[in-house]
Amino acid sequence: MHHRRLAVTVTALAVAIFSTACSGAGSASDTKHSAAPSSPAANAQSPAAGAPAALPYGPGPQAKYTVQAQAPAGSCHAGTSNGQPLPDPKCTPGALNPKVTPATLKETICKSGYTSTIRPPAAITGAEKTANAKSYGYTGSLHDAEEDHLVSLELGGDPNDPRNLWVEPPSPGHKPGAGPNNPKDAVESKLHTAICTGKTQLAAAQNAIATDWPNALAKLGLS
Repeated sequence: MHHRRLAVTVTALAVAIFSTACSGAGSASDTKHSAAPSSPAANAQSPAAGAPAALPYGPGPQAKYTVQAQAPAGSCHAGTSNGQPLPDPKCTPGALNPKVTPATLKETICKSGYTSTIRPPAAITGAEKTANAKSYGYTGSLHDAEEDHLVSLELGGDPNDPRNLWVEPPSPGHKPGAGPNNPKDAVESKLHTAICTGKTQLAAAQNAIATDWPNALAKLGLS
C-alpha cells in the first residue's frame, strides 16, 4: 500500500512539472509572436521612409516582365468619384516601386526618361488588360479603355504588379471609338511636377492618386 501511494505521488509530481514547462514555453512563444518582425524578408517589405503604409510594395522594375495573373472574373467592381471611374480598392489598391523613395527621386522619377526604362512591353500589358477586363466585368470596347497604372510610373508606381494595373473605363463625355480619354493623366503630371519641385511629398501624392484621383490635387492644395 505504501509503495502504491509513493508511485501515485511521483506520477502527480511529474505531471505538474511537465505542465509548468509547457506553460512556460507557451509564454515565450506568445512573446516572440507579439514582437515586431526582425527577419530580412519582413524588413524588406516594410515601407520606405515617407511612404504610406496602406500602399503595398511590388517587385519593382524587372529585366524581363511576365504576364501576371489577374483576379477571378467578375470579382472586381469599379466605382466613381465626381463621375470619374475608380478601381475596386480590394482588387486594385495600388502598389509602389521600391526603387522610388524620397532619397532616390533625382535618380528615378525626377530623371528625364526614367519611366521609359521600366515600362512593361505592350505584349505583356495587352494580355493583362484582356484578363483584367474579365476581372472587372468590363464589356465595353477595349480600344476605348486604358490599361492604367493606378499609381503611375512617374509617381513611383510599380510597373507590373497586378494590384497597380486595371482596365480603366472611358471618362464621361468620351466619344466611342476615339480611344482612351483619361483626365487622370493631367492630374498625374501635375503631381509629378509638385513632387520634383518640392511642393508636395512623394507619399502624399501616391496616397492621393491611389485613393481618389479626381480629388487628389484639391486634397493636396495643388488645384
